[in-house]
Amino acid sequence: MRAETVDGDLLDQSVEVIVNAWNRNIIPWWLLLPQGVSGAIKRRGGLAPFRELGRLGAIPLGEAVVTGAGRLPYRAIIHVAGINMLWRASPRSIQGSVRAALRIATTRGFTSIAFPVLGAGTGGFGEAAAIELMQAAVQPIDGPPQVRIVRFRPGRRGPPQETTP
Repeated sequence: MRAETVDGDLLDQSVEVIVNAWNRNIIPWWLLLPQGVSGAIKRRGGLAPFRELGRLGAIPLGEAVVTGAGRLPYRAIIHVAGINMLWRASPRSIQGSVRAALRIATTRGFTSIAFPVLGAGTGGFGEAAAIELMQAAVQPIDGPPQVRIVRFRPGRRGPPQETTP
């Protein structure tokens, strides 16, 4: 399978579940000032997903957990621990996070999932390199869920347009 790469806003995607690029969940969520995807989820979806996330404890690097979606129109949010304690991503943490999120999506029966570009924000990875790593992690998987990687482009709120990676 190959993931569709689109430009737009993760929170405007018509999918069943979205992925939040989180940390290892060691620092209490209420001590952090969520940025990027996490900040947008907090603003539009409320605090409920983060309260639930806080009760789940530490997340191993490259792994994932699932919470409710708060006020967002999704069945769930999958939170991945894609950055280490120094707030940096690695090829291993990016690909592990993709695989872990897809395992949860498959187990829970989600048919479509949208990822932000993991590791490209706080994680310090270049966007193109991160997308390439994510595509490589998705390729060996057959069947559902449909996978979308969303490159954040402000102002593109309409239907997603497929682009090249």
